[in-house]
Amino acid sequence: MVAVVSDGAGSAKFGKIGAKIVCDTLCDILIKASATDIKQKIIDAIEVSRQKLILHRYNKSKKELGIIDFAATVVGVFYYKNKGLFFHIGDGAAIAILGDDNAVISEPENGIFSCETYFYTMDDWKDSLRFTNFEKANSLMLMTDGVTSFAFKNDYEQLEKGFVYPINNFLHQSQNRLKAIRALNNTLSNPKAQKINPDDKTFLWVGLK
Repeated sequence: MVAVVSDGAGSAKFGKIGAKIVCDTLCDILIKASATDIKQKIIDAIEVSRQKLILHRYNKSKKELGIIDFAATVVGVFYYKNKGLFFHIGDGAAIAILGDDNAVISEPENGIFSCETYFYTMDDWKDSLRFTNFEKANSLMLMTDGVTSFAFKNDYEQLEKGFVYPINNFLHQSQNRLKAIRALNNTLSNPKAQKINPDDKTFLWVGLK
């Protein structure tokens, strides 16, 4: 299983396009990849995404310098035979829930200032690429930074258990996909939630067991 979420930088002219290209490219390439040397294959797939941006019709320069206009973060997972690997550039977060009160986290990473982060379109993007291994997860959560304010506390060092586990239990038990999506939308887009964090909120949940 492969899943990726991405958040285009608000300051980037074509951030939405950059986000879509990296999600589509990573999923298309990695779903066909073997687990052998998967970290290098993830790096290679991100390089393919960058090459697509260099050749994109909106990159008038057709040079690497022009891809910063497509700046976007990356939060993804590769999972095969009960072994998982998060790969992560920038903010957003990933959570592997292994059981009650037991989880593996790939935390957000910001720059010098809290409003800054890292993107796969940067020259030194490999320095910001982080990998986190885990095994035998019950479920997975990938999210952009608009959701992290609800899922974490204490400067992202701890899960907000009053948010993460109730949502996880609800989605595991839900029999109706549309109702589940509607409930999530109501939770994340109500006025109180928007006041806490008005950023875009992409939330992906995967039930494995």
